[in-house]
Amino acid sequence: MRKVAVLGAGSWGTALAIVLADNGHEVRLWAHRQEHVDEINQTHRNKKYLDVDIPEAITAFHDMEAAVKDTDAVIIVVPTKAIREVCRQLGKYITSSTQIIHATKGIEPGTLKRVSEMIFEEIPAFPYENIVVLSGPSHAEEVALRHPTTVSVSAVNLDRARQAQDLFNSENLRVYTSDDILGIEVGGALKNIIALGAGISDGLGYGDNAKAALITRGLAEIARLGTSLGANPLSFLGLSGVGDLIVTCTSVHSRNWRAGNLLGKGMSLDQVLDEMGMVVEGVRTVKAAHQFAKEQGVEMPITKGIYQVLFENKKPKDVVDELMNRSKRQEIDDISKLLKERYSDQ
Repeated sequence: MRKVAVLGAGSWGTALAIVLADNGHEVRLWAHRQEHVDEINQTHRNKKYLDVDIPEAITAFHDMEAAVKDTDAVIIVVPTKAIREVCRQLGKYITSSTQIIHATKGIEPGTLKRVSEMIFEEIPAFPYENIVVLSGPSHAEEVALRHPTTVSVSAVNLDRARQAQDLFNSENLRVYTSDDILGIEVGGALKNIIALGAGISDGLGYGDNAKAALITRGLAEIARLGTSLGANPLSFLGLSGVGDLIVTCTSVHSRNWRAGNLLGKGMSLDQVLDEMGMVVEGVRTVKAAHQFAKEQGVEMPITKGIYQVLFENKKPKDVVDELMNRSKRQEIDDISKLLKERYSDQ
């Protein structure tokens, strides 16, 4: 049995805490609101975020120092916008021997930092190569119900990834390892953009053909940007690429799909965010990816179109019409070029 702290008592943090408790670990679930902590400890429910039975092996904390004291591993599952503040606090209470795993999918607008890079900047005493990311096609609702799920864990130090694999792997959650932390983080973040697009397409009533095209061409955009940054193109064909893309673009469990669906039906971004009442990571990530694409000189027409819908008040139908009327090109050039560039000298 290991002592593990999960920082973030939203739906995904709660689901991962349940996995860890099922694996026999002592789990401390940190939340930033005391009333949230009281609800979990007194009722063993988390009604706002994930209304399932919470095992008694999980204890909620409001005090971070108490939550992480003497723990073997800390799992960070807070929204991207909260990463820096949470890590500044966390850095006061952990040592370099503590295992840090994050399960947040996003990129910071402005700095264009991935979550692992933000963690390292705020806790510089902790070696970057030991930071682990957990990602993959995994709706919290299904994980909490013990439905079969597969994810990837990745770190520069593959031994740390294997330790995370041992921590989470169970009869319901199969965990694979990877050493391409850049590709795993980029794939997990950018798929939220395409999920917004899939929701917009469904909200417009365009059907499965349009959504399949958007998912496929969206994957090409993700791989194009990711490989320009140095990621392994094959990572985007794995769980944290095409796997996460499929599940996020096709399920009503997806916040990003639901937000896009409301946009497609004519609601404004402010109305959508009020209606959702929870963080929609794809909105912030669109800003970051749009900026990234400009700086890297990478063509990302779907991302650009969604940016225009979100921040330039462009009508979703007008964006779709423009995408359909772009100049003609050959499909396979995208992927074959990426693979040739990656493996031509090997």
